[in-house]
Amino acid sequence: MSTEPGTAATADHEADHEIDDLAGLADLTAAEASAFLTSVTEVASGSSPDTALPILTLALSQVLVAGARLGAIQDVVPEERFEPDATDDDADPLRTGLANVFAGIDDYVYVIDPITSSDRADGSITNDLVDVAVALSHGLKHYATGRRVEALWWWQFSYLSEWGDRAMTALRALQSILSHLRLDVDDETVGEAEFDALHP
Repeated sequence: MSTEPGTAATADHEADHEIDDLAGLADLTAAEASAFLTSVTEVASGSSPDTALPILTLALSQVLVAGARLGAIQDVVPEERFEPDATDDDADPLRTGLANVFAGIDDYVYVIDPITSSDRADGSITNDLVDVAVALSHGLKHYATGRRVEALWWWQFSYLSEWGDRAMTALRALQSILSHLRLDVDDETVGEAEFDALHP
C-alpha cells in the first residue's frame, strides 16, 4: 500500500510538533524541579527556620502542579528502554539538615492506598522530601546532558510510581502542622485578638 506524499509530510510534521511539545514540557519541568531543590536545600541549611514550613508548603504545592501536568499527558516513551535506579548517594547532607529542622515533628501516620485498603503506615516528612528531591535530581541529570525526552519520561514515571505520593503525603503533614500552629490557641488569646480587631 502506497502513502501519498502529503500524508507522509503531515505525519512527519505532527511527529516533529509532538517532540517540540515534549521538549518544551521538559524545559518547564526542569525549571520547576530546580526551584523545588533550591527551596529544600535552603530549608535544610537551617538559615531560615521561621519560614521553613511556608517555604516547603509552597514548594511542594508547586512541584505537585508539575507532576499533575505530567500525569495528564500520554505516556512518554524514551529512546532507550533501560533506566538505572535513582540513588541518594549525595542526599545525606540534605537528609541530616531536614531532620534537624523537623526534629520532634517529623513523623506522621498515613493511609497507604486510600483506594484499595485502609491500612496505615508511619511516614517521615524528611524522608519524603529527600525521596522527591532524589527523583527530581535524577531527571535533571538526564536533562543536563541534553536527553530531555528521557528526563521527561523519568519525571513522569517516578511521579506516578513514587514521588507524587511522597509529595502529597508530605504536603498533607505540613498543612496539618501549619493548621495546629495557627489555630491551636487558648480562648484568652483568641478573645484578645478579636477585641483588638474590633477596637483598633
